[in-house]
Amino acid sequence: MSAGGTAAAWAEQQITSVRDDPAGRIALMQRCYYGPYGQAPRHLPFRRAAMSFMRWQLRRGLLQPPSDDDPGSPWWRAVNERILRDGCEAVALSGDLSGPTSSRTVDFWMSFADYPTARAWYRAHNGSVVAAYLEHRDLAEAENEAERFFMNVVLCRVLYAHALVAAPRIALGWLRPFAPFLGDPRLGMAGIFVQLSRVLPDEYPLGKGARSYLGDEHGFGRLVDYGVIVPRLQRLYEWSAHELAAPGLLDCIRDGALTYAWSFADRDVWQPPQSFIVRTVHRALPPERRA
Repeated sequence: MSAGGTAAAWAEQQITSVRDDPAGRIALMQRCYYGPYGQAPRHLPFRRAAMSFMRWQLRRGLLQPPSDDDPGSPWWRAVNERILRDGCEAVALSGDLSGPTSSRTVDFWMSFADYPTARAWYRAHNGSVVAAYLEHRDLAEAENEAERFFMNVVLCRVLYAHALVAAPRIALGWLRPFAPFLGDPRLGMAGIFVQLSRVLPDEYPLGKGARSYLGDEHGFGRLVDYGVIVPRLQRLYEWSAHELAAPGLLDCIRDGALTYAWSFADRDVWQPPQSFIVRTVHRALPPERRA
């Protein structure tokens, strides 16, 4: 890391150098978890979840440059850049380049750098994700229906994983003692995206409408979405908006239906299927009642 200049400027240089290089992006992400001096043993375990998410994006071709024969997604590229930029700036600040931080989300990454816990990691990672979602809604609106549907699925899953660690009562009700273990990004969060990869083909753009994919995910992923997360969506987004200091997140949900680049009129896709096992989970694991 060269001396001189600000941390934000150094971070921007790193992003520019890999903007059209998907493999370079994932290598940059990995370097961030080694810290400014290449030695960060307490931070390294957290790269598991971040790298799993990025590998899924690479397999689908989402990060391919615009000049490629099969260009990637402008929206996914922008979201990925925000996570990388915030992480790089925090690394630079930890390496004693000058500040101040360019955004509140970089402050979250600095908190993680100083105190690497599961809750601090989620606040940093999800803070960057949510900031990118809100900043690039125009790019999201330009994507096809299926892509916009899964943008919402990804968002609610990462927010729920955060709540498992930081708000276990909201996330898992009477089973809350198990929630921090289930949500620990060093252990299990990657499974959220592994399940999604079983539904979506490794291609971009998606070739079918959103409803064509609704019956494709079976087992644990579908049960978590409709049996556990959907009944908690409104409360989850309200809690997340406060936790991440991102009030704009409340514009991504309405009456328990996800509305990020998605019409409220099409909210039927978020309704749980008529399934015995889903109804059983609803009864066994009801959402927390408001005080």
